Amino acid sequence: MASNSPIRIERIAAGGDGVGRLADGRTVFVPRTAPGDLIEPVAVELHKRFARATLGLLLQPGPDRVDPRCPHYVRDRCGGCQLQHLAPDAQRAARQRIAGDALRRLGKLDVADPPIEPAPDDWHYRTRITLHRDGKRIGLRPLDQPTGAFDLDHCFITSEVLMDAWKVIRAHRDLLPAEWSRLVLRLDRDGHRHLVLEADEGTEWGNAQRLADILERQGVHTSLWLRAGSAPAHLAGPVSGVAAAAFEQVHPAVAWMARAFALDRLSAGEGDVVWDLYAGLGDTSRALARLGASVASVESDPDAVAWAVRQDAEGPPIERRTGRAEREVQSLPDPDLVITNPPRTGMHGAVVDEIARRAPRRLAYISCDPATLARDIARLGASWQLTGWRAFDQFPQTGHVESVALLEQR
Repeated sequence: MASNSPIRIERIAAGGDGVGRLADGRTVFVPRTAPGDLIEPVAVELHKRFARATLGLLLQPGPDRVDPRCPHYVRDRCGGCQLQHLAPDAQRAARQRIAGDALRRLGKLDVADPPIEPAPDDWHYRTRITLHRDGKRIGLRPLDQPTGAFDLDHCFITSEVLMDAWKVIRAHRDLLPAEWSRLVLRLDRDGHRHLVLEADEGTEWGNAQRLADILERQGVHTSLWLRAGSAPAHLAGPVSGVAAAAFEQVHPAVAWMARAFALDRLSAGEGDVVWDLYAGLGDTSRALARLGASVASVESDPDAVAWAVRQDAEGPPIERRTGRAEREVQSLPDPDLVITNPPRTGMHGAVVDEIARRAPRRLAYISCDPATLARDIARLGASWQLTGWRAFDQFPQTGHVESVALLEQR
């Protein structure tokens, strides 16, 4: 640990930290700083080739620094957002550079930063929030405290519909079980609220109906679920047709923008065999089938697949497979086209290798982490070229960015 002389912040790195240089030339990462800031770093941790530090004094603010909207951001050092102190245009510019740097540095591609599609809403957009407990406190994790939690009043990037429910739940937290690990609030595509409480196997929630009744009287009807070592069990409140734990993007409007761009650039048509990997609730597969493509869809969540099959009933046939993509792709028919939307960890190596081996003519890759996108592009090999790329501002106030890459055989 050491303090250091003032430094100027140059840019924003992946994850949202500001980047500057110490007097000895080492790159230093400092959270909650903005390009152009002149700061005095404290608690400097020196590593062999880089350093990490905390913002001590802000000696001169950069031109794009703004006052954060959320009181928790400063008071509790909330780790849910990383860039509330940056103006919206500067945030988007930072996310463009984060995406571009990943493909240049990790993917070894000579590319410019991608254009970015702004979000229609920078606040109250999230349709899912995960809360933790620390003693009697229930809330989000403070920055750099992976096991702590501060008491959440209001999250300004989460849907106000969910915050209405949280206001009631927070006031009646005594009706939660004595022990639990995570509390997930979710707004599904049909507009239904869900509270999913995650706990150890054998946990019981005897007051679930009481809490559901209170929520109903307050006009914030919410389904209450308990996941105690297995699939969530519905305990109280209204039932929605969408599975409570099925994955959906947290900013649906921007997710649809990214999906539409990917489908347009994929250019599937009558007779094309298309793989839809990591298919989620299956919207992309249905869109492809309506274009006349023969679709093989793979998703590991059985509840999501079951929901998708119900929606397929009156449309063109789709081959729906439930299982891990790295296993299922081995027995799929040779594809003409592939569209993939993996989690932040990217595609499993076996999936990348199978795509490279089968050599479809075009691949649309929807990614929520430019680093794993770059890694997978590099693994595909030199026979592929990047022919289209765009970023989407799916996660305002954070250091994360959604992007879509189109790759074609040379």
